[in-house]
Amino acid sequence: MAKEAKSKWNGFSLKPRKEMPEGLWVRCTGCEHMLYKSTVEKNLNICPECDHHFRIEATTRIKYLADEGSFQQMLGDLTTDDPLDFKFRETTYKQRIKADEDKSGAIEAMQIGKAFIKGRGAMLAVMEPNFLMGSMGSVVGEKLCVAVDKAMAEKLPLVVVSCSGGARMHEGVVSLGQMAKTSAALAKFDEAGGLYICVLADPTTGGVTASFAMLGDCLIAEPGALIGFAGPRTIAETIKVELPEGFQTAEFMLEHGFVDMIVHRKDLRSEIARLIDYCQK
Repeated sequence: MAKEAKSKWNGFSLKPRKEMPEGLWVRCTGCEHMLYKSTVEKNLNICPECDHHFRIEATTRIKYLADEGSFQQMLGDLTTDDPLDFKFRETTYKQRIKADEDKSGAIEAMQIGKAFIKGRGAMLAVMEPNFLMGSMGSVVGEKLCVAVDKAMAEKLPLVVVSCSGGARMHEGVVSLGQMAKTSAALAKFDEAGGLYICVLADPTTGGVTASFAMLGDCLIAEPGALIGFAGPRTIAETIKVELPEGFQTAEFMLEHGFVDMIVHRKDLRSEIARLIDYCQK
């Protein structure tokens, strides 16, 4: 009788409810709409309702920027060790690295390599937001410096896509040292007459903003990207002042002269190619 009650209601047969497959939908953090994930991915990971630019992993970013099959990765196997034997509460740095590797498939927070962008040769350095929030540790600093040296040696433009929560706390002063290291490398690149284009994706914050991300000859921001050093909430609580609307967004930064342009993701590849042509005449 109990079984029959479960399968019938008021004389009607009830079919078992099918569970919704995981990963089919994604919520837009811009407009809160529920969207088909496949629709968003076909639209370059941009919301078709409000134009919000979703964060994307380094491999996808490279696919959007580089000519098909042209990216030649360098130092792809380079991984960090644990210079400080860091432990936070019950979790070690090595455990956190392993967890993020399993979750994201990435082994570090940056990929570098040679590529072509609409037929123009370039060195690419692209940050991975899904690995420890794109934080800058010793490996990120080393990879960027190698990319700079390679661009200088082969007289190639350097294109960096920053997407980071800042310096990696797990490596302490070792991580902070990467700010000086990358800035010094870029100073040499500038002296050699190299072209450096930096794309600021959401978010670009902390020690990355305070070093290589803001040193480009041309600073391009994606629409709506958060760009700053400390977060707006931290700043507001520190200085006890109500911050202006849109503070630290790409649009606010453009209005106040901190970035050169805002470029929609669908136009980014063409705009970078145009800048390379214009600056290397």
